Amino acid sequence: MLSAYIAAAMRRATYQLLVDDEGFVGEIPGLQGVIGHAETLEACREDLQSALEDWIWLGLRLGHAIPPLDGIDLSQPIRTQEAA
Repeated sequence: MLSAYIAAAMRRATYQLLVDDEGFVGEIPGLQGVIGHAETLEACREDLQSALEDWIWLGLRLGHAIPPLDGIDLSQPIRTQEAA
């Protein structure tokens, strides 16, 4: 479920080439504060995904609502087989 959420978020990512050869910046619309920055596009994608993973972990740890993406809701309690 977590991998699917990360993949869904990364599909939404947008990137911009910064002026004066300062590299790239990436963000994920709808996920406030998730930003990556690096000299190359690939490194920016990696930095963005790392920021996303940290954002998810911290948000869940602090009890923040994580916006659902593609029907994946990380804020919902995980149902175990016993609870089902």
